[in-house]
Amino acid sequence: QVQLVESGGGLVQPGGSLRLSCVASGLTFGSYRMGWFRQAPGKEREFVGRISRSGGSTYYADSVKGRFTISRDNAKNTMYLQMNSLKPEDTAVYYCAATRSLVGTSTPDDYDYWGQGTPVTVSS
Repeated sequence: QVQLVESGGGLVQPGGSLRLSCVASGLTFGSYRMGWFRQAPGKEREFVGRISRSGGSTYYADSVKGRFTISRDNAKNTMYLQMNSLKPEDTAVYYCAATRSLVGTSTPDDYDYWGQGTPVTVSS
């Protein structure tokens, strides 16, 4: 069966950096567009960014643009989220997701598979 497993979350001070990983199995990774989402306590899940099947195209939410970078290594079935200049408002559980959509999408309902999430806490 399809599995997406995130890792790399933790506690970091404001201004710090973290790199999240998402390892996929049970699917042809290179055939799926991938996305990162996050959900803070008491809030709805929100879009963070997405990457095309080849990795040649990315798109980010305004709230993270210029601070976060998404990449992927199709040979390793892995997607990454490099997070720099972290702020307390970035605190959330971060999820990776995969979609067979033919076009890029930022809508959670368009994603077919989800990981279990990894928590990120930004606090001094």
